[in-house]
Amino acid sequence: MLAAIRPDEQSFALLLHLVGATIAFGGLLACATSLLLARGETRLLRLGYFSLLLVTLPGWILMRLAGQWLFDQQNWSDLPSNLNDPAWLKIGFIVADWGGVLFLISLAAGAIGLRRLQTGNGSVALLRSTMVISLILAVAYAVAVWAMTGKPN
Repeated sequence: MLAAIRPDEQSFALLLHLVGATIAFGGLLACATSLLLARGETRLLRLGYFSLLLVTLPGWILMRLAGQWLFDQQNWSDLPSNLNDPAWLKIGFIVADWGGVLFLISLAAGAIGLRRLQTGNGSVALLRSTMVISLILAVAYAVAVWAMTGKPN
């Protein structure tokens, strides 16, 4: 019940966190959908990658920075060492941080795949891996949304 009580000065940070997460999730779905439906069509492959780069990346940055700002405002780092962070907070950090590493890997793989596609000496395998990573991240974000809203122990 304590998590339901939030001072008003934290509302803006929470809003930015939610907007960033929504943008990042939407960008991941747009990327995965267009890469899935591309079937080798260069225009859709480019759309998928650039939705990842131009939509998901800014959304992820906003989500992560606002989440850290909210974490600092709520003084979670000031907990005594004998108390553990709640499970929902750990899930959020795992998805944001390790998901960020996966996200950067998918950006790099997609950039290399798109570059090879432009030069004509590559297949779409790297872009398919970008699609798979995007789908994995979308599922992870759904789990994080469940954890953040349901607040399991």
